[in-house]
Amino acid sequence: MEDLFLIVGLGNPGGEYAKTRHNAGFMLVEVLANRWRVNWNNEKKFQSRIAKADRSEGRVVLCEPQTFMNLSGEAVGALVKFYQLPLPKLIVAVDDADLPLGEIRLRPSGSSGGHHGLESIEQHLGSREYARLRIGIGRKDSRREIVGHVLGKLSATETVLMEKILTRAADQVETWLKHGLQKAMSQFNGVIEDSNNEGKKQ
Repeated sequence: MEDLFLIVGLGNPGGEYAKTRHNAGFMLVEVLANRWRVNWNNEKKFQSRIAKADRSEGRVVLCEPQTFMNLSGEAVGALVKFYQLPLPKLIVAVDDADLPLGEIRLRPSGSSGGHHGLESIEQHLGSREYARLRIGIGRKDSRREIVGHVLGKLSATETVLMEKILTRAADQVETWLKHGLQKAMSQFNGVIEDSNNEGKKQ
């Protein structure tokens, strides 16, 4: 079978959730689709929006599960089974309230950290051994109840920073495709500096 990679962005479908912090995963795969000039299609058998790109590294399938966040594993599990995909060729992009806005962190495996989308994927795959790219969205305070923050829209200032974050995260995904996980982690993990100098660029 051809070399195939699966990149899943987690989020909630529907206009009311567009551009909310919880949809950072959706935002990332949309940046990649725009960068690679590929179109989205609804594929009911996978309960997902799918975009496919033919790249030098192989075929890349971008996925936005349409199951709502808590059931993301239904879509991911169906795709992994259909493509008989080895888990090292899967990466899941997800928002993370435990990371500050401006930080990204790619890891080869790990726990769900209480994220219901990752919990669902782990349940359906029967494994934690898949890469996850966490996109920091921060917290307003230390309360555990953060639904309002997570499901809230980004402010104008946050949107500008998020665009830089997503560009860096997209670069990280492309490095993962070309050079593997270790180089992608060492080169891009960390905090994006929102410097005044950057703000002054024309």
